[in-house]
Amino acid sequence: MGGFEGHLYPGLSLFFYGLYHARLVSRALICSQPAQYPPRPPWSKGRWARLQQVHYVGLLKILSTFVLVAQELHNISGPFVLIRKTYHARDFLYCKQWQHLTIYTTFVLSGCVDAVSQNLLPRRSAALEQAAQALGLALILPLMLSHLQGSEGVDLQSHLLFIQALFLLVLVAVAELWAPDAWQLRVMKAFLYMLTGSWLIQIGFMLYRPISGHKWMDDDKNNIMFVTTFFCWHVVVLAFLMAGIHGVSFLWYRYTC
Repeated sequence: MGGFEGHLYPGLSLFFYGLYHARLVSRALICSQPAQYPPRPPWSKGRWARLQQVHYVGLLKILSTFVLVAQELHNISGPFVLIRKTYHARDFLYCKQWQHLTIYTTFVLSGCVDAVSQNLLPRRSAALEQAAQALGLALILPLMLSHLQGSEGVDLQSHLLFIQALFLLVLVAVAELWAPDAWQLRVMKAFLYMLTGSWLIQIGFMLYRPISGHKWMDDDKNNIMFVTTFFCWHVVVLAFLMAGIHGVSFLWYRYTC
């Protein structure tokens, strides 16, 4: 997730995944349906019946991860190796890039679980998908903490706020394993997915494409204070967005449930 594109593409993926969950939980609340799994179309027995048993959101996770991996490898100059084998210089190389690829691996595993779990009963399928999400997020959290090595100023503050949102997302995902029917957890999960995604995009703009055209100065305390202010603005705007999604869903589903 280095560079502008390395923050933009993962951020968009997380944000749209949060929008997807926001729509699901709004439909579940309005139509009085179970919140832990989306409704499924009836199975057919034709030639393409097996395709109905594939969760397309899982396939989108896998395809988007391949795009992220390709973008990460494209930005690496020289041979992509793990350890330099030169005598007296056997240290690890591309530490952050390997961390990025490890994070993307968790996305692929979660997408694979989503894609194949449709063959199970709905409740078991939802439980398996939730467990894969919780495990993937729990792996991302220590990687992001290690990612702070060498950061300072605006870079450090912005990533600390991202880790704060990610930590809350991990707590919600783990709590959901024991309370899968709690719609409050589903709402918070959708909100935190959108928050981590939108804030990751914001980090990309602040560090690499500032709107003013001038680089943010790490020795300016005003810049660091405004990073926190912008994060709070993201929270408020996304809260209004969640309310708007529920309002639109109410108008859409009240006649179709």
